[in-house]
Amino acid sequence: MRQIISSLPFDLPSRAKALGTLETLAIGAAGGLLFLFANLPGGLISGAMIAVGIAAIAGRPLAVPPIITQTLLLLLGISIGSVVSRELLTHVSAYPLTIGLLALATFCSTFGSSYYLQRVHGWDRTSAFLAGSPGALSQITILAVERGADLPAIAVVQTLRVIILTAALPMILAIAGVASASSPAMIQAPASALGLAAMLVCSLLAAMLLQVIKFPASWMFGAMLAAGLLHGVGLVDGGLPSWMRGVALIGIGALIGSRFARMRIKTLLGHLHAALGSFVIAVVISAAFVLVIVLTTHVRFSDTIVAFAPGAMDAMMALALTLHIDPIFVGAHHLSRFVFVTIATPGIVHLFGRPQDDVDD
Repeated sequence: MRQIISSLPFDLPSRAKALGTLETLAIGAAGGLLFLFANLPGGLISGAMIAVGIAAIAGRPLAVPPIITQTLLLLLGISIGSVVSRELLTHVSAYPLTIGLLALATFCSTFGSSYYLQRVHGWDRTSAFLAGSPGALSQITILAVERGADLPAIAVVQTLRVIILTAALPMILAIAGVASASSPAMIQAPASALGLAAMLVCSLLAAMLLQVIKFPASWMFGAMLAAGLLHGVGLVDGGLPSWMRGVALIGIGALIGSRFARMRIKTLLGHLHAALGSFVIAVVISAAFVLVIVLTTHVRFSDTIVAFAPGAMDAMMALALTLHIDPIFVGAHHLSRFVFVTIATPGIVHLFGRPQDDVDD
């Protein structure tokens, strides 16, 4: 029997995964195009995310494999880096102040959310702190496993926060009149064939280099740095073709939505109130800091609100791109938040979290 199976022209698990990937991307494309044709802000990423999320909750085995994820992040990074020479450094002088306030906002929202989860929903301190930490989901997951925290509950809180922000922010900014569905960033002239090839090759090399030194979000930031440098020195003009940018945005949306694929409905519903409550706490705290920055600096409201939104770095960067928000300002702040969370969370959990034995009792 083994000889018969080994002689088949395809590997059964690999074929199943490939079909799952195709289904994920097809559903994401359908949702993204539907939202785009409806002229909804952030339509491609929001539509893809919502469509895939619904299908995943319904039980479909949806997933985006690592190689496609890396490709999508590479394309997203190139798209962001391509706008460097046109609008980048308008608020550089405000970066130290806003990044410092972001660090304070991150700590306040983490402690605020965790306090709510402990007092209202009876969570243990370790699980509450990890669920309240915005971003750096992979590091949070590793810590949760090591400390014996409630991983399913943490996953629900973290995932719903990203889903809600990605879906709601475009609408909020559109209602406020600071973003539109047809963003100028999406109609950037495409680069020449030679320029496109140069961006792809240099971005891939830069991303691989950052991957070697374990730089966070290396595929996206490597591509962003390479494309930005090529544009900054005038070697390349223009960005990715519109269809490639669209593929990247749909893919990122599908990637976010597919997080629900391994989540049971019972688990989701069981922690829904905790997730929504902690989300409100985090957003209110972040909004207070956004208000301070808007009132005391010349940074645009739209740039600040996306930079301070406690969501996933790739999702917020994609929204910045599609909503014509300064992606470098947003990227600098979300990278800083990632560093803050990665460095500070283990220490916070060690100092304030419950010991392993207490969690197990």
